[in-house]
Amino acid sequence: MKTDSTNNNNEKSALPDEYRQGFAMFCGCKIDLSQRVLIPRPETEFMARYAIQDLTGGGLRAPKVLDIFSGSGCVGVAIAKSVLAASVDLSDINLKAVAQIKINLEINDIDPGRARVFVSDIFGKIPDGAKYDLIIANPPYVDPARIGEVQDSVIDHEPGRALFGGKLGLEIISRFLEEAKNFLVPDGSIYMEFDPQQAPAIGRILDDNGYKRYAFLKDQYGQIRFVKAGI
Repeated sequence: MKTDSTNNNNEKSALPDEYRQGFAMFCGCKIDLSQRVLIPRPETEFMARYAIQDLTGGGLRAPKVLDIFSGSGCVGVAIAKSVLAASVDLSDINLKAVAQIKINLEINDIDPGRARVFVSDIFGKIPDGAKYDLIIANPPYVDPARIGEVQDSVIDHEPGRALFGGKLGLEIISRFLEEAKNFLVPDGSIYMEFDPQQAPAIGRILDDNGYKRYAFLKDQYGQIRFVKAGI
């Protein structure tokens, strides 16, 4: 999620447009936001399009995908709708998010046989032995020390648990990358979004956890914001 600098004040900011209208568009999918989960961002949509391109051009007959830290389910829904052969698991620790994911799978006519939803603290409740061709993640990655750089409307209205990632914004990212490799098929890939300032630290985390291949990718604004990694 991209955050922008703004001046904080004591008055509560206006409700974001997406909450007022009740939905956002994401990769051509209507994403309901009635549960007030994190509003999908253009950067995340850009990452989803990277992943969809990989899945459609990679020659996989029936790719298995995990959308983790799923929030509204926007990424998993977009992949399921764009890659008809894919089966998609979606997970989040927040019960409101899990309810929101189910709503969005239904309103986008995703076949229930192709999508499973889990309440899970990172990989805690993902089935043992599950292996994925693609794991895609938009974890909480904002450094709490940089709260002054986050828009007032985000602080006032969006779920903080989906935003702030502990010290330096890297605590949840570190936990995720430590475990994610165990859920990949040998040629599988992880896509993960982060703050551009975190790229050097994320490179070190990947090295420390034995990832043999990874590449940093730019968003539509020319900022390094994603990593594609594998074992």
